[in-house]
Amino acid sequence: MNALGRAAATLRTEGVRSMAWRSAKYLTNRFGPFVVTPLSSVYRDDVIAVDWTRPQDFNGHVNEGVDGKYKVAWVISPPSRTSGGHQNAFRFMSFLEEAGHELTVYLYSPGRYPRVNVEEIQSMMRSMSGYPTLAGEMKLYDPAEGFAPGYDAIVASDWEATYAAHRYEGDAKRFYFAQDFEPYFFAQGSDYVLAENSYRLGFHGIAAGQWLGEKLRSEFGMSCDAYDFAVDTSRYTYRNTAPRTEIVFYARPPTPRRATEFGLLALSEVSRLRPDITINLVGWDMSGYDVPFPHVNHKAVDIAKLDEIYNRCAAGLVLSLTNMSLLPMELMASGVVPVVNDAPNTRGVFDSPNVEYVPMSPKAIAERIIAIVDRPDAAEHGERISRSVGETDWSDPASQFIGSFEAAMRTAL
Repeated sequence: MNALGRAAATLRTEGVRSMAWRSAKYLTNRFGPFVVTPLSSVYRDDVIAVDWTRPQDFNGHVNEGVDGKYKVAWVISPPSRTSGGHQNAFRFMSFLEEAGHELTVYLYSPGRYPRVNVEEIQSMMRSMSGYPTLAGEMKLYDPAEGFAPGYDAIVASDWEATYAAHRYEGDAKRFYFAQDFEPYFFAQGSDYVLAENSYRLGFHGIAAGQWLGEKLRSEFGMSCDAYDFAVDTSRYTYRNTAPRTEIVFYARPPTPRRATEFGLLALSEVSRLRPDITINLVGWDMSGYDVPFPHVNHKAVDIAKLDEIYNRCAAGLVLSLTNMSLLPMELMASGVVPVVNDAPNTRGVFDSPNVEYVPMSPKAIAERIIAIVDRPDAAEHGERISRSVGETDWSDPASQFIGSFEAAMRTAL
């Protein structure tokens, strides 16, 4: 049967809507310019040029710097308004500048679309309270030009960026600012392989949390330090001591590792059992998604507005299928009980008695959330968990990060 015959048979047996769906899917997969394909986020010349099977000794020398200060290039994918990982990376860039080091930021953007405009990105960052102001220059990375000469260190934030950093021809030390185990972002395929190989390039890792740091050391033999998580207690505070009958869920459908769809299953059960509980969704605009229960769609709110939302909530659902996010600690600072999936990657980062670790069962999660809302000592418990994180602040990971960076610069690793 030819293509026309197959189309006619489909129309006859499945109907017009199913036929339209099949046609649209075919055209999108074959001709769609917006379909994300493997290797579309990396310059292929960078990948071809890097042979990890022939290790290079990037960090086997000592660099004392000039008066103990260093010239650093940091290469990272373009930031967005809603990316917590980028906000965190730029926070650590600001720690480098505060310690007196000179920084240049290179934006790594191989895709044809969207076109990256440095001035527009800087304007966006100035409008968002989650991004610090940097003194250093920001520019686009061009594989034909590479990096400017004279850097003492190259820091890569993403697996794609490590291949660019590897190609630098100077004797700069190489660092991998690893915020997650990035192969888990993909199914087993080309991107998975290249993301995994990025840990074999001979860089010194500085990892977000002890779980990731240990994974990179034990499974890939990386030299790797790790910094502990912290919370900005100037942004997140426990203020509302009245009974709370609301909950919050961090929903981000474009990021599969945050298991948004699974969380909505659990919240559907909460809504069925307790329709009096108000469900707040933050992190993404959910207006175009199937959310089968009443909710408040806060969209991607600026972090300056989160504390007000949190202070209305008794529980916060945070699902992390790879590395843990900062959200549980931020929720706790506002007196909210975090409900987190129980797994080595979550307990390995922040194993607190004040976090409710629950197996990935929608019904079990729903029941635990309802139990938290119904706690007779909810106000006192909220104050206790807020105090438990109140002694941590960003000066702790800042000092860990700067200490790891400067020690690695002055040591033959």
